[in-house]
Amino acid sequence: MGDAANTCLPDELRTLFLFEALDDRQLQVLCDNGHIAAFEPGLICAEGDPATCFYVLLDGELVMSKRSSGVDIQTGRTSQRGVYCGAWSAYVPGEEHVYEASVRVTRPSRFFVLDADAFATFMQTEFPMAVHLLEGHRVGGRRQREIVGQREKLLALGTITAGLTHQLNNPAAAAARAVADLREGVGKMRHKLAMLADGKFSPEALRVLISIQDEVTEHVAKSKAVELSALESSDREEQIGDWLEQRGISGAWDWAPTFVEAGLDLDWLQRVQASIDDVGCSATLQSALGWLKYTIDTELRMNEIADASKRISALLAGAKQYSQMDRDEYQTANVHELIHSTIKTLFGDKVGKDKPIEMVWEKDTSLPELHCYPGDLNEVWANLIDNAIQAMGGHGTLTIRTERHDGDMVRVEICDNGPGIPEDHIERIFTPFFTTKPFGEGTGLGLDLARRIVVEKHHGDIRVESTPGDTRIIVLLPLVAPAPEE
Repeated sequence: MGDAANTCLPDELRTLFLFEALDDRQLQVLCDNGHIAAFEPGLICAEGDPATCFYVLLDGELVMSKRSSGVDIQTGRTSQRGVYCGAWSAYVPGEEHVYEASVRVTRPSRFFVLDADAFATFMQTEFPMAVHLLEGHRVGGRRQREIVGQREKLLALGTITAGLTHQLNNPAAAAARAVADLREGVGKMRHKLAMLADGKFSPEALRVLISIQDEVTEHVAKSKAVELSALESSDREEQIGDWLEQRGISGAWDWAPTFVEAGLDLDWLQRVQASIDDVGCSATLQSALGWLKYTIDTELRMNEIADASKRISALLAGAKQYSQMDRDEYQTANVHELIHSTIKTLFGDKVGKDKPIEMVWEKDTSLPELHCYPGDLNEVWANLIDNAIQAMGGHGTLTIRTERHDGDMVRVEICDNGPGIPEDHIERIFTPFFTTKPFGEGTGLGLDLARRIVVEKHHGDIRVESTPGDTRIIVLLPLVAPAPEE
């Protein structure tokens, strides 16, 4: 960059569209406070630096660019006289002004240069009403974005609450049913104790039954690890039902499913019968198996209560992870754990094995943790996954891919096999209030919120690729996002 100050002439400024309506006095004020500067090809001002000067092109060519995913993206290229750049919003009070774009010149160029403070004073003095209007527009726009962002957060909170309530209802109801069954079973077991008072079981027979009870408990625990297919369970129920019926056991076909659920088979029942016969007692096989059935029922119901409690705890842990309630806003986080907690908390009844949406996860387990805003990223995953599910009509395959990208970035793809996004919509899907959902079902703000979190807050990038049967939303995140200012 070279400084070649020239005399500023009001007549030259008057030829620029930006100043053509100013009077002689105003033009002279500009000339008194500014100067003409010549620049060789290269950088004029850099995005993010303090905005100290307002530039107006007199002749030459400039290129404007903004940074995205560590890459400068060209946003404009022009040689039009009067085009301005730099500290163009310096007149808005109460803000820290930085250059909002980088500007380079491609060939020797001349600019009218005005100090930012002088530009601000000129605008506020000569056009006070315009300054108020523009200040209101700028500040109002920012407030509107904040309000929209808060509304999206509230919508997300409503989604969390609805999803969590729905998913908690199932294990809670299962626990309640199991408690009711357990109460009934324990009541029947109390009646069985009367058999001891009547002497129907000798001490030897009672010891055998207690030993078998211990075996039953182990069988029930092991039966969870060995799941039978529906056909295998049906065949075993039929075998056990026939065996019980042949021995005159009343309720044989009601008992058979309980024994199968506990993981028992014919060999085990035959050993029970042999044990009873060996010690000899006045109790019938019916009474002995009935005693054991109530034991099995009790174990199974307690397992159901334990499973329901674990499920509730897991859901609450997932919701806590999703909302990041116990963490600072800026933290290190594992991207896979964030995505998993989002799916488990919000979409656990829709996505997964034997669910309407099958999930394929191509996971790069070597990825390091991100320095990021975990709660905000979970909002991104929630919006993208929800859009994918809706695009597939609630049935299809959700594919999630993660991998390292260009060394210092993480690439996350949220993919669906829905009908795809029309080509004329792709350029607009990140635009606020644009939605293809039916009226009342979408705000058109979810993807805009995702874009702002990824691009503006994390200095990453988000893009879309779509063909029928394969739509991919690609999120690029730096390993270290900018930390909040102290």
